[in-house]
Amino acid sequence: MAAAYWILPDACDTRIDPHGEWREAMDICKWERSRCNSVEMGLRRLQLLPMLQDFFCDGRGRRYFLAGGAGFIGSHFAETLLRDNFAGSVTIYDNLSSGREWHYAAFQDDERFRMVHDDVRNLAALTEAMAGHEVVIHLASNPDIARAAIEPEIDFQQGTVLTNNVVEAMRLSGTTRLLYASGSGVYGDLGDLEVREDYGPLVPISTYGASKLAGEALIASYCAMFGLTACVFRFANVVGARQTHGVGFDFVRRLMTDPRQLQILGDGKQRKSYIHVSDVVRAVLHAEGHCTEPFAVFNVSTGDAITVAEIAELAVECLKLEEPVFQYTGGDRGWKGDVPVVCLNADKIRSLGWAPHHTSREAMRSALREMIADERVCYA
Repeated sequence: MAAAYWILPDACDTRIDPHGEWREAMDICKWERSRCNSVEMGLRRLQLLPMLQDFFCDGRGRRYFLAGGAGFIGSHFAETLLRDNFAGSVTIYDNLSSGREWHYAAFQDDERFRMVHDDVRNLAALTEAMAGHEVVIHLASNPDIARAAIEPEIDFQQGTVLTNNVVEAMRLSGTTRLLYASGSGVYGDLGDLEVREDYGPLVPISTYGASKLAGEALIASYCAMFGLTACVFRFANVVGARQTHGVGFDFVRRLMTDPRQLQILGDGKQRKSYIHVSDVVRAVLHAEGHCTEPFAVFNVSTGDAITVAEIAELAVECLKLEEPVFQYTGGDRGWKGDVPVVCLNADKIRSLGWAPHHTSREAMRSALREMIADERVCYA
């Protein structure tokens, strides 16, 4: 019986036989990286990537470059990629302004791992370090959203500019695949409306949200003009071990300092979805293996929510404290630019086969316990 073949457009002159000859194609593509990228592009256009991902383009063995990878979320990506043998190599590129060396200490001796201590604003160094990689995970940005209320330029300098440099470094180095950490702030203040990815117009109310939206637009244009492919992920509030910012993180530190009282910004009724970092990592890597669009946007959320006051109660519970006095600063939001209610519809990424393992409450409780168990949270 004759073997069945797929012919891949704009790819190396190789026919992939699902009964065996695909191994030869893999060897050829490993030998010449530019051809491997071309094969992957052909697979995505023909929507054959999900069919072949288990033995060809599921990301295993590829070289990952993590911009901002020493931070909270990035270090979890690096750990997962190495621990689960998902990557041939992982490079973290970080200036350690908010990232920490101890975030990657557990795997820094892995021969597949490399740390480059430099700034994404240094385009020449970024391009040089990125050369030879196949997938970029872009996480570099200002992690302190509230800080923009007194330093509004920070999200442009540590957000938009960095994304511009990442896509330009990709163009210059020939790296074609990008996974971008955006956020729910791009939607602005929509109250109880559950928003899908195609909602518009997008009117951010914070410089953080504006910077993320500008980043999405830059990425879309580079995909159209220079042959990149990208997945953009609009995360809910991400929580977990190694956090350096966030409401749960703040509550734990304040209560460790003074267990008798806790200041809470706003009225405590702010209601949002909180997603555990392990679910975020799974979502991004799952979409990377299953998405066939050259540019795609995904909401990543648990589908439920909890209030700030409930988070305060969880922090007290996890620290095993007597009931401290909650002191509310008043108003319906914590700071200028804060969105008090966020409702994301995540049906699109769920349709690819992903689902969160934790609810918002479970994610926050787990994150609080992880932070409390790690004494380094006191000086993160």
